[in-house]
Amino acid sequence: MSLLALISALLLEQFQPLSSQKYLHGWLSGYVNFFQHHFNAGEFRHGKIAWLLAVLPLLAGVVVLYWLMYRAHPVFAWALDVLVLYLTMGFRQFSHYFTDIHKALRDSELDKARRLLSEWRGVPSHELNAEEVARVTIEEALLASHRNVFGVIVWFVLFSVLGLGGAAGALLYRLGQFLYARWGEEDAAELGEFGGFARQASYLLEWLPLRLTAATFAIVGDFEDTAYCWRTQAASWPDPEAGILLASGAGALGVRLGMPIPQGGLPLDRPELGIGDEADADFMQSTVGLVWRSVVFWIILLSLLTLANLLG
Repeated sequence: MSLLALISALLLEQFQPLSSQKYLHGWLSGYVNFFQHHFNAGEFRHGKIAWLLAVLPLLAGVVVLYWLMYRAHPVFAWALDVLVLYLTMGFRQFSHYFTDIHKALRDSELDKARRLLSEWRGVPSHELNAEEVARVTIEEALLASHRNVFGVIVWFVLFSVLGLGGAAGALLYRLGQFLYARWGEEDAAELGEFGGFARQASYLLEWLPLRLTAATFAIVGDFEDTAYCWRTQAASWPDPEAGILLASGAGALGVRLGMPIPQGGLPLDRPELGIGDEADADFMQSTVGLVWRSVVFWIILLSLLTLANLLG
């Protein structure tokens, strides 16, 4: 049932992208702001209490709802999994930017590509040349594909195996990422230590999914180069955990990522990741192929595991 729910959610998201994402984001922002407003006193323990109160009741509610639906009929539990996956996972949450930037570079519309990349990242990109735009776009796509697809799948499968309902796992991962973005990012320094627990929770939630995603890139891409870049380059990235994903993706594609880029009139120093050629629009197309091969690999693997379980 979990495998069918995953495939159904992926197909549904492709044919009918979620159109109410901004409303869902607005509701979630209001929900998170409530806990921040009532619990933020700038201390770590307050952030921990707020995180637990924001996450655990929703998590418990989804688990109980899943069990009740399963007892009524397994199809109802399957429908709940599909719905939650549809709300928490999806290529279309980032792919429209990637596709439009790719097309703009193909059509030699550099200014349009810069504008789209600025909207996506929230950072001015008007100083980047075509190669730098392609390079940064590939980096953003690798990170977004993990956060919006692979990370959700890992926690969905883990909770399914535990018998808690995959929907709860997908919700846990998405809430953890959202709380990290709101409370744990460095630009939220005004929160003091309030965001400390959100950072710790995000690290724990990401530890296994990041490594599984990187391993998948190695399997469906260039295994030797991926292993080399992961081992020798990932730790040099400002965020070593994200460095694992970017270094492995660069190695799998055979492209050079990272490297300094202009920002605010000055070069932004970034270590080099990957080995091979400079990024361009062709490598952007290769990135799409890498991500889809990874998705297909996971579906095949889950299918085999499901078949083995049924035969057992």
